Amino acid sequence: MRILHVYRTYFPDTQGGLEEVIRQICSGTMALGAECRVLTTTKDRKNLRVVDFEGVKVFRVPELFELASCNVSASAFRAFRELGAWADVIHFHFPWPFADLLNQFIVHNKPTIITYHSDIVRQKFLRWLYTPLMHSFLRSADRVVCTSPNYFATSNSLLPFEHKVDVIPIGLDSDSYPSVTKAVEESIASKFGRDFFLFVGVLRYYKGLHILLDAVKDAPFDVVIVGSGQTEASLKKQAQELGLTNVVFTGHVDDEIKVALFKLSRAIVFPSYLRSEAFGVTLLEGAMHSKPLVSTEVGSGTSHVNVHGKTGIVVAPGSPRSLRRAMDQLYERPEIARLMGQRARKRFENLFTGDLMASRYWKLYCDVTNFDIEEGSSNQPSEL
Repeated sequence: MRILHVYRTYFPDTQGGLEEVIRQICSGTMALGAECRVLTTTKDRKNLRVVDFEGVKVFRVPELFELASCNVSASAFRAFRELGAWADVIHFHFPWPFADLLNQFIVHNKPTIITYHSDIVRQKFLRWLYTPLMHSFLRSADRVVCTSPNYFATSNSLLPFEHKVDVIPIGLDSDSYPSVTKAVEESIASKFGRDFFLFVGVLRYYKGLHILLDAVKDAPFDVVIVGSGQTEASLKKQAQELGLTNVVFTGHVDDEIKVALFKLSRAIVFPSYLRSEAFGVTLLEGAMHSKPLVSTEVGSGTSHVNVHGKTGIVVAPGSPRSLRRAMDQLYERPEIARLMGQRARKRFENLFTGDLMASRYWKLYCDVTNFDIEEGSSNQPSEL
């Protein structure tokens, strides 16, 4: 079965939580018999437009411009037409309003799935203009996937389409992450220490890192912030103004270093304070590494991953004082931190593995194509 994933950014050009989700879906469903391709945009106009990334052909069309985090490409229309003809299922990842236009103007007659990762929160005026197109896009899909029951229950945008919404939580395959030798771990420890609080992610406005910096002034513990992004310069300036000597910005790191940092950390801190943070892949990565979690309650999937008092601590969004109190508790009571980390790992194994996510998507692909899982063939002829 041929699956085309459509999203505005992807590996190897960019690295973020949503890109990781697509990577995990591709990896898991390919093991079940899928052939996956990804259509995305790129700012790189010099290198090859089609690259192979972990067995997936990534078709990168040159970006014309970007408006309010919406990448636009004139070349995407032709690429979408050709790749849509190749595919048995077209799998969109929302939000990317330009993909709505692709689906609107290019006739493909293929089953479509939309994974609804997040409401559009920040661009209120543009959202008002975009709403009719968004509703048309969601209405046209065969199925809409929400990544957590929490987000589905609190999303007004999904309510009109609840009859065709499936909840499939994000999952991770631990084998897709590199193993780290003791020598590498010791080397990273010599640079960053141990028992620090760890944040990993793209540095965006809704991540709440400015709140985290306010929270950890004069703290007896260290904080390591992994990632880069639009707010990096302002955050470094804030840290300097606050005189924070206990905060380290690493920038982008490779997967081996990232895994080592997870292993060395005391806990994962995830201070996102807006619903733009729909799930929090970093929280899953922390749970996978048996780490306790600190997150905020924004009515999204973060509280599906992190259960307050069991796998970690959930605090009010936007409150440096509440965030600091939670971090102090996990720092001062290592036995509680270890217990919560163990529970986080158990919850990960029960609900959030890559195999679980892949099997659910594979069943969904089979449902929308009338593909007989038992017989291994479709009941309807492919256009290919």
